[in-house]
Amino acid sequence: MRFRAGVENVTTFFRIMQSVEKLQKKCTIKFTEDNMHIICNNDANEGGIQVWSQIKIDSIFNNYRIQSNSNNEITVNLSCEALMGALRSVSTSSGASNSASGSSYETDEVIVKLAKKNDQAVLNFEITGTTRAGRKVKIEHDVKIEVMKPTDVAKLREPMCPEPDIHVLLPSLQKMRTIVERLRTMSDILAVRASHNGCLQLSINTESVKVDTEWKNCNIPQMMKEGVSQDSADDSPDPEQLFSVLVSVKSFLKFLSSHVVSTTTIACVCQNHCLILYVYIGDAADAGGVLTFYIPAIIDDE
Repeated sequence: MRFRAGVENVTTFFRIMQSVEKLQKKCTIKFTEDNMHIICNNDANEGGIQVWSQIKIDSIFNNYRIQSNSNNEITVNLSCEALMGALRSVSTSSGASNSASGSSYETDEVIVKLAKKNDQAVLNFEITGTTRAGRKVKIEHDVKIEVMKPTDVAKLREPMCPEPDIHVLLPSLQKMRTIVERLRTMSDILAVRASHNGCLQLSINTESVKVDTEWKNCNIPQMMKEGVSQDSADDSPDPEQLFSVLVSVKSFLKFLSSHVVSTTTIACVCQNHCLILYVYIGDAADAGGVLTFYIPAIIDDE
């Protein structure tokens, strides 16, 4: 089993892990020949939220080499915080003061490889750089990992969801986050609604307060429009009809942490079942990858 690659886009890798770390302290990373999959599927997660991501290898790595007896795939469990620590040391090295040496250095190269230290499997990050005085520096970080058995990897399954009732392009996640932070103090449950005429609503409704936040003229992605056009006229949805799902406010806020990496985000409402959110890394048409968040619906007994 062999794995070695240059980390070319440290900032994007760090931001992806920053989004994932908000969900759970440990995650699963599956390396294949073409993609890196980052998975958070712990049942104990707030509100049952899960993340299944697929990132193109060439959007993060260069000189990528992988070899294993499992179709050249390697799947590991690791601490999100430990991986972020290794990536943070790279992203802050350039132009920053190195506390150990008192000098700053520019990062020349970052290599990550599978290794074993004292019978413990690790992802070894080797950072080489040059100080302002021209001196070469070399720093290593080891992130402890647990290599998963193929039989356990085979048990990993994305949630089964019905065909969404509607897809809608979301406004700026950072702006939405500011709004939802305020709503969180008033309710634990958030209603997410969308209609085919481009209306998007975030609402809370308790015994003491009712708040609706609405966006007009949101873009309904082409995939949805094509799906509608293929239906008969009788099945075409009423453009005014709002499709709704109730979710945990805390879960929705955890998803909104992905604003650090998001450029385009599409929400899919499966009415009374779940909310699926596709966070694209780069432009949706030519994305370097996508983080898929699944937030289960909260069933209102009333």
